[in-house]
Amino acid sequence: MLKFDFETYNENFIKKSDLSSYKDKQKKIKLDFLSGDLSQWLSTKTYISEKELKDIKSTAKKIRDICDVFVVIGIGGSYMGAKAVISALEKKNRPRKPEIIFFGNSINAMDYRETLDYIKNKDICVNVISKSGTTLEPSLAFDAVMELMEKKYSESELKDRVFVTTDANKGTLRELVNKKGYKSFVVPDNVGGRYSVLTPVGLLPIAVAGIRIEELLIGAEEAIKNELDDAIKYATIRDILDKKGKSIESYTIYNKRLYYFTEWLKQLFAETQGKDGKGIFPVSNINSRDLHSMGQFLQEGKNIIFETVIGVNDEDDFTVGKYNLNRLNDIALTSVAQAHKNGYTPSSIIWINRIDEKYLGELIQFFFMSAIAGGKLLDINPFDQPGVEEYKKLIKSNL
Repeated sequence: MLKFDFETYNENFIKKSDLSSYKDKQKKIKLDFLSGDLSQWLSTKTYISEKELKDIKSTAKKIRDICDVFVVIGIGGSYMGAKAVISALEKKNRPRKPEIIFFGNSINAMDYRETLDYIKNKDICVNVISKSGTTLEPSLAFDAVMELMEKKYSESELKDRVFVTTDANKGTLRELVNKKGYKSFVVPDNVGGRYSVLTPVGLLPIAVAGIRIEELLIGAEEAIKNELDDAIKYATIRDILDKKGKSIESYTIYNKRLYYFTEWLKQLFAETQGKDGKGIFPVSNINSRDLHSMGQFLQEGKNIIFETVIGVNDEDDFTVGKYNLNRLNDIALTSVAQAHKNGYTPSSIIWINRIDEKYLGELIQFFFMSAIAGGKLLDINPFDQPGVEEYKKLIKSNL
């Protein structure tokens, strides 16, 4: 289970009366999760069925057997969750086969040139992920990769190498699947991109990386079973701090393997709650590196920031001289939280015992529930993203 410390480093900033004033709202949100419109989020069956899970695992094995590089094409929620999980669990300086390359999340010419040049002489499989099939960035990347692959492989070979994750019934990619016979997976109608890491959107790339996707789902179920109250409390604390002028949240880690997890968190909370002139702006810090730069602002800068710290009680007993580095890292974490508290930057701390599939699944589901609850506290829709659509319209118009 996750462990939470929402009190020690928030006590000067949040009063009991602040929390008690939210009791009715918290009760309503919990009831909505248990039996109302939000109840779908309290079952991993919302994300994936047993049949889909088996299909993903068997498909992932086939992909691993035939390619050197697996190109995952998507943007936003179509790749960030998978990238976060894979990056957290891959071993440093140990190449995995196949190599997983995330592509289609920019329109940078150098990125295209270098990526295509790198993969052109390798055995390739590709997974394009887009519900509509018309989002600019993945559409361009898929066109470029397919142009390369069509020169390398026959039509029958492409059927073993092209995988499409899209809408069940409509869109340009579904039309392509119907025409070419490519293997496809479905983006669920009721699960938006930033919530899709535990659907085929995220689970296929994660499974290709050799990660135990069942354990991710077991961890998510653990959070559903035991941590709904904590998720709502965390959402409440964020809302209280926001109302007290803390308009920026730092997701702070002390293990670099969680870097892309904080990138995913930034997307989850910004896209969920940043609308109608509301929301908290998310940033991230990696300590102890950033203690020697960003730490200065957190300690003595403008009092507009609070922290959510993810700590890892790792069992590795690596020592340098007389110092156990994990123990030293934990001391640094709590010492910094105390120093920042003294400097008017409060912290909530979430502890996991280790970085593995189960704990990552638990963290993912905990933050899903928190982001949704926080949206409800703000009286906004936590499932849309109208601002994201605006730039797409302008690009299309200017083109």
